[in-house]
Amino acid sequence: MRWKQGTLDPCMQKGFSSLSSANKRLKFEDNLNLMEPPLVAEVETKSQKTNEAKGSPKSYDCGLCDTEVVYKIAQELLPGLASACVDNTTGGIFKNVGSIAADMRKEMVDYLTQRSESYVAEFLLAENAYGVEVSEHPYDIIISLIDDFAASKRNMFSRVSEWVLSDRRDDRIDDFVQEMEINGFWLLPRRECVSSMLLKNVDYKNAFHCNMVCSSEEELAEHRSECKFRPMDCTNEGCTTRYCAAQKEHHEAVCPFMILPCEQKCSDFVMRREMDRHCVTICPMKLVNCAFYTVGCHSSIPRCNVQQHNADDLSSHLLYIIRAAHKEATEENLKHRVEQILNLSNAEKLARARDARALTYLIKDAEAKLGPLEVETMPEKAAAAESPPSNKKEPPTTTEPLLKDGPDSDSPPNKKEERLAESPIKMEESKESYSSKVEEEGEKRKEENEEKDAIKQNHPRATKN
Repeated sequence: MRWKQGTLDPCMQKGFSSLSSANKRLKFEDNLNLMEPPLVAEVETKSQKTNEAKGSPKSYDCGLCDTEVVYKIAQELLPGLASACVDNTTGGIFKNVGSIAADMRKEMVDYLTQRSESYVAEFLLAENAYGVEVSEHPYDIIISLIDDFAASKRNMFSRVSEWVLSDRRDDRIDDFVQEMEINGFWLLPRRECVSSMLLKNVDYKNAFHCNMVCSSEEELAEHRSECKFRPMDCTNEGCTTRYCAAQKEHHEAVCPFMILPCEQKCSDFVMRREMDRHCVTICPMKLVNCAFYTVGCHSSIPRCNVQQHNADDLSSHLLYIIRAAHKEATEENLKHRVEQILNLSNAEKLARARDARALTYLIKDAEAKLGPLEVETMPEKAAAAESPPSNKKEPPTTTEPLLKDGPDSDSPPNKKEERLAESPIKMEESKESYSSKVEEEGEKRKEENEEKDAIKQNHPRATKN
């Protein structure tokens, strides 16, 4: 049976009550300092005691360490202690995890201290004898020592249950860690003190702690104010991270609470962790497709410049829509028609059209006033170039301004007064037919573009040729 996270195994409930009582008792005992070593500032190094015994001048060690590494090591001490307690009491009848936690903590600190002090010699011997590559990072070294201590406390039942009931074992360890944190059994400052001591023992290259020795307290205070391992708190609002001065630039490069200017060059300043959401959702400089993309305008523009783009490219947008309605007309006739619409209509009103449908209705109203479009089709131009010139003048062909629906389709193209006298219902029907035709043309154009893109992706060599 697997226990849910946050619920206690029945066999551990008695242990937690013992843990709470043992913790309260230890807080008032005289030998508390043996169980929980004092802070770094209160610790005297072996060299200081030796110098005092010999009568030599007193020296002061800096003793500052990499805050981030010390914190990571301190976070691993509680799970290591919980693993040792759970494995040592598995199958036991007369003892539980809470009753042995205090003694187990003392054994763990003593074991880690002795192993860390002799680790350098063991490391050099193992490297020379076996040629095995071992990590030199203090965190990896101390984690391996914690695992060795937990493994040394396993009894016969725990060795069997490790692979038989591994899920239940992990749940019991997590529950015990949570209970120790709630009861304040081994506080973080005390664990950091032990972690810094272990780090100094295994960091023989002095890469993660300061080995500066000062001759006076004034000199020590001056050095610590400039030491690269001095602890610092992040100044960004919401961030509670502590780091050493040497890691300041690295932290500021990754801090999720750092306030930064928008990556898309808008005027907003956003937290680093909110930057992606800002750029995708509300940023005014987000690139969007033109509202007339379906009829042929494939421009990508910032969201804040959409209105300006519609005003600057109004002629192009009008040309795209008119071209879909008058396929037989030449480019010159279409451009002339655009100029007529711009002269007749209000350019600002046309530019405020949000999409192709809205602009189509405005073009329909203008063409109803202008009348049919007079054009010369391409075949007629070619025939006129081949045939000799004649004195007979033929009237130019005309095309309807838009698709005609209803009984007006048979009316003569030059009866402008009759078209102006059409009923509003017929005018609305013709607008809808025209807009539907423009939308169909836009959809066809979009499908053709998608087919071309697919062909380019499937046959890249063809595109190069």
